[in-house]
Amino acid sequence: MDHAAPQPLRLAAPAPLSGQVAVPGDKSISHRALMLSALAVGQSRIEGLLEGEDVLATAAAMRAMGATIERDAAGVWIVSGVGVGGLLQPATALDMGNSGTSTRLLMGLVASHAVTATFIGDASLSKRPMGRVIEPLSRMGAAFTASPGDRLPLMVRGLVPAVPIQYRLPVASAQVKSALLLAGLNTPGITEIVEPVPTRDHSERMLRGFGADLTVETEDAGARVIRLTGEAELRPQQVVVPGDPSSAAFPAVAALLVPGSEVVIENVGLNPTRAGLYTLLRAMGGDIAFENPREAGGEPVADLRVRASTLSGIEVPPALAPSMIDEFPILFVAAALAQGRTVARGLEELRVKESDRIAVMAEGLRAIGARVEEVEDGLVIDGSGGTPLAGGATVAAHLDHRIAMSFAVAGLVSRAPVTIDDARPIATSFPQFIGLMESLGAERGLDVAA
Repeated sequence: MDHAAPQPLRLAAPAPLSGQVAVPGDKSISHRALMLSALAVGQSRIEGLLEGEDVLATAAAMRAMGATIERDAAGVWIVSGVGVGGLLQPATALDMGNSGTSTRLLMGLVASHAVTATFIGDASLSKRPMGRVIEPLSRMGAAFTASPGDRLPLMVRGLVPAVPIQYRLPVASAQVKSALLLAGLNTPGITEIVEPVPTRDHSERMLRGFGADLTVETEDAGARVIRLTGEAELRPQQVVVPGDPSSAAFPAVAALLVPGSEVVIENVGLNPTRAGLYTLLRAMGGDIAFENPREAGGEPVADLRVRASTLSGIEVPPALAPSMIDEFPILFVAAALAQGRTVARGLEELRVKESDRIAVMAEGLRAIGARVEEVEDGLVIDGSGGTPLAGGATVAAHLDHRIAMSFAVAGLVSRAPVTIDDARPIATSFPQFIGLMESLGAERGLDVAA
């Protein structure tokens, strides 16, 4: 993705959006399904796996460490695992592409195995700090050689047996929590993690589903205490991956903003630790109905019916932030079209994502006519009251898939076209995004490979 020619993108909405669509499988669950299936003894089947570049990077890494992973003609992924403790030494560096989740979780996996692995990634991933994972994994006995600033390329040398630790997360991070739990699988004794602010709990749900001895207690102050007993034996499973709520956010917000729209998004995962955006959009006046609620693979799922709505600005409750951390870029677009002021603070985490999402969103929104104030830990946005934004600018996506998709949606409600400088990063999480938006009635202004 670093060397090929950029692929610009414009989307417009000449009429209301309408239709029924399904979004790709949940990215967080897809990563974990592959990793845990590769650590089980026997054959697991995964339906609905997200086939974006990030998840394929995880699959390639698990293959490099001994698992057999194949996709059958029906699109089901079949994984024959090596067992906890059975990872093999990879012959070459593990290329993580743009995936921070793959990198941090696999660092945890390697940390308690007799394996030395080198992690590399693209230009965007190579700027992201890994120190928050290196520090606790080092306490467990793993050795790290990292590039300046604790960045990629980096090498991990695992320790067997690793040392179980008690660790209180200094910042809310499902990736750090999950890295430690994965390291704990092959560590004798109890690995204990205290999570002062709850984050997405896919790892806990799935580890229990695969047979790990894991308990979760909630303290009086609200902190979660997670204890995993190693060394674990994981059993193969049949996993059904629900639709990714982070991907569903883009057509959902588009339907709220384009006048007259009504869209149904099927089979969306609504895990409470991930559904904060939908709670917030409804509080802003968004007409979003959860239809046919059910469970898939231990996760709550529903179909979303979204109708165009007049949104009102809101002060984002800090407690909601961890459950929508990836959705803030598209929330900022919704806020730019709302009535009144939206204040989103306490979002320092957004500065170390695929891009500095606070600065990049502020710059891009201003360029297309939104009123935005950037503060150290977030944004303050004065909405247009539903009036289309001016548009007429080219926005730099900074190799960030969520930035690219957010501004593609902003282009649907702008008077002049909004051009995203390079749509290629979208393939990391949502390869079907452009085609899905076209199926709802959006039109593409500049050609781009979907």
